[in-house]
Amino acid sequence: MNTYLLIPLGLFFLSTALVKSYSHESVANLPPAESQFGNRTSDQPIEIGTVKWTRNHDAALAKSKSTGKPVFALFQEVPGCAGCKDFGKLVLSQPLLVEAIESEFIPLVIYNNKGGKDAELLAKYKEPSWNYQVIRFLDSQGKDIISRKDRIWTLPGVAKRMQESLTKTGRPTPGYIDSLANNHIAPSVQEIAVSQHCFWTGEMKIGGLDGVLNTEAGFYDGREVTRIWFDPNKISAETLVKKSKALGVADKVYIKANKTFKLADYRKASASDQNRQLRGTKFQNAASKAGLNDYQLTKVNAFIRVNPNKALKFLSPAQLKAMS
Repeated sequence: MNTYLLIPLGLFFLSTALVKSYSHESVANLPPAESQFGNRTSDQPIEIGTVKWTRNHDAALAKSKSTGKPVFALFQEVPGCAGCKDFGKLVLSQPLLVEAIESEFIPLVIYNNKGGKDAELLAKYKEPSWNYQVIRFLDSQGKDIISRKDRIWTLPGVAKRMQESLTKTGRPTPGYIDSLANNHIAPSVQEIAVSQHCFWTGEMKIGGLDGVLNTEAGFYDGREVTRIWFDPNKISAETLVKKSKALGVADKVYIKANKTFKLADYRKASASDQNRQLRGTKFQNAASKAGLNDYQLTKVNAFIRVNPNKALKFLSPAQLKAMS
């Protein structure tokens, strides 16, 4: 790989995205990661993050056959360039993603810059050597579950591919993987704000709508409002407004796209007013105690009072354990 030409491009993609034991004789054993998701042992290569990988391709396929889980196959340069290291640090070390890879998949890592068995596997899968990281999702026969795709270097991007592979194999997608795929700062995300008599109610009712990624209590135009980030591919602005009105929490509508919602005139409410439905429940300090992200907080806040079982489905097993 020509590092002089490609390092800046890799760093660009990674930085914009943030604006988050078997062995072969030919390669030294990889030490297992610590029991807590997201903690890399000091001698595990930084390029592969904190996931507990297997290096045995045949064993991974056998495990996939016995469990029904897809193989999460990482082709990575180790040691690698700055972009490869950033991917390991910023994506493959994110605790929720690590938990999802280890719990829902069979993690397999193949080095793309080694000889021996690694080189044989590169030839088998027609992967280039000395390349940036590529993730492929394989069945128990070593066949692609979904089409190979390059340049998936962001946390939401990897999570969406995980969703696709689980869906293709008929396996359920846990809510916490959805939370990783639904990034409310992605370029395609849109914003509106709606006013109501109480933004505590606004956040609760609107946050439960499919396609809503995040909500925030605030003030605008002299009114209490709920600021909403939503995915227009899942719910249109028109549908969102219609449903919010039906819920009685959209007395007036402010839309960022047509400049009726201007951030300069908006004021975020105090921390004590955010996700108010969590107050008095075991989830009150969930963000710090269990590491819930914005999407998870929005959904748990929406359902914890009306459908607690549904609220819990947005958390990972490790998060649920931390909250117990």
